[in-house]
Amino acid sequence: MSRFLLETIKCLDGKLFNLEFHQHRFNLARKKAYSCSDLISLADSIQIPEKAKTGLFRCRVIYSEQIEKIEFIAHKYRPIKSLKLVEDNEIDYHLKYADRKRLNFLFNQRGDCDDILIVKNGCISDSYTANPVFWDGTSWWTPDTPLLSGTQRARLITEGKIKVWRITPADLPNYSKVGLINAMQDLENMPVIEVENVEMLDA
Repeated sequence: MSRFLLETIKCLDGKLFNLEFHQHRFNLARKKAYSCSDLISLADSIQIPEKAKTGLFRCRVIYSEQIEKIEFIAHKYRPIKSLKLVEDNEIDYHLKYADRKRLNFLFNQRGDCDDILIVKNGCISDSYTANPVFWDGTSWWTPDTPLLSGTQRARLITEGKIKVWRITPADLPNYSKVGLINAMQDLENMPVIEVENVEMLDA
């Protein structure tokens, strides 16, 4: 297991977003990975620097038993118009590890596509950096088999804006679009890909 874990928090014009859900995951991860019972407040620990008070930044909180480092990185959205299904039945990312070597390895298999959708044990899980949501013409659905339960995903489920369902590659024709949500992008500003631009698994 990677020694360090990570929280990535959206910071727009000096405001941190979705902090309640980041705090919840941070607490659970510290308890599960390091058996920590003390509570550390992210709101109290994060000091927003002057440079991050205007514009869009990723606030990266790197931690183990304690917070090791907090950094602010200017963020630009990456255009994503195509996805490739890649298969990995062994990958484990149930905690947000700072070490992303396995994900990088899978991302490098994308070929001419912009991003990937990881298939584990026959079920669609996540993209390289996001939880996918699928549009059936009426509702957005997210797989019930994520590698990592993202904070944006948790918020949108709680608010009833997305629903949870088992989704396999064979189910893709039931949907017309795929969106990618993560801490930096929600339903309003996520990339949306036509299902016809999803490259299936190699036979």
